[in-house]
Amino acid sequence: MRRMMVLYLALIAALPFAILAAILPVNSYRAQGIEALDCDGPMSVLIFALPVLLIYGAGTILLYRVRSRRFHSVAALCCLLVFCAVGWNAATALREAYGDASIEACA
Repeated sequence: MRRMMVLYLALIAALPFAILAAILPVNSYRAQGIEALDCDGPMSVLIFALPVLLIYGAGTILLYRVRSRRFHSVAALCCLLVFCAVGWNAATALREAYGDASIEACA
């Protein structure tokens, strides 16, 4: 019981970082309306996304394994949804940074 409480507290504490990692723009210039390449790389997204992916991935696995209550299954599904949203944004950032146009222009 105490481990579940610690897990839920860790998930709640990581939620602001998860929201930030999911909504950060992949290309800051395109977010401002300028059609240009962002040569800074995906670090602005990945600095928040990697810890969130670890925390919510572990939360999904640990909560899914409990199965004693329906609440834990719903929480595992929510963790999976957050994991997928942040993972999608991180993958898009990596694809943008290492695409053909970026490699030629930012080298």
